[in-house]
Amino acid sequence: MKIQLIFRLLAGFLSLYSLLIVIRIMLTWFSHVPSAKPVEILARITDPYLNWWRGKLGLRIGFLDLSPLAGIVALSAAQTVCSLIARQGKINLMIIFAVCLSALWSAVSFLLVFCIIILVLRIIGYFTNANIYSPFWKVVDAVSRPLLYRVNRIIFGKRIVGYKTGIISALAVFAALWIGGRFAVGYATGLLLRM
Repeated sequence: MKIQLIFRLLAGFLSLYSLLIVIRIMLTWFSHVPSAKPVEILARITDPYLNWWRGKLGLRIGFLDLSPLAGIVALSAAQTVCSLIARQGKINLMIIFAVCLSALWSAVSFLLVFCIIILVLRIIGYFTNANIYSPFWKVVDAVSRPLLYRVNRIIFGKRIVGYKTGIISALAVFAALWIGGRFAVGYATGLLLRM
């Protein structure tokens, strides 16, 4: 009974800390937010954790830093495991693997869908001859260029391909990874939970 209370409190703490991190991340999107005392306190509480993930993973795509996503996923997995222990009083190792696999897939799935959306926007811009000098298209290009370069190097090697072919190929790769990963992780998680 005591162990369940401890893990219930720990799950609550992890849930609250995740919320604080999400708020901190959202505040960084608005550079015009004044640096008030509550914002500084929030930064002191959350930045060490976020900076650790930035230092270890460095998931930067253009100007976009996605390493905080890994930190949130790790907190979510830990919170889920603590909640399961709080409910059941014990935990199976296979359930921990299933939770971790599911949390990891959530992050990977988010990144894949994000890449698909960026590439769909890029292809729409290409076919509509959008003003590539507008701030919106500059952001889309800043994110899509590294994606296109890496994926096209993997697919085509040193062979030069047209821009339209590169975008469509990269879009197909990300879509196939998302669909295939979704089925594979669902199947693997189901197997782990049955063990």
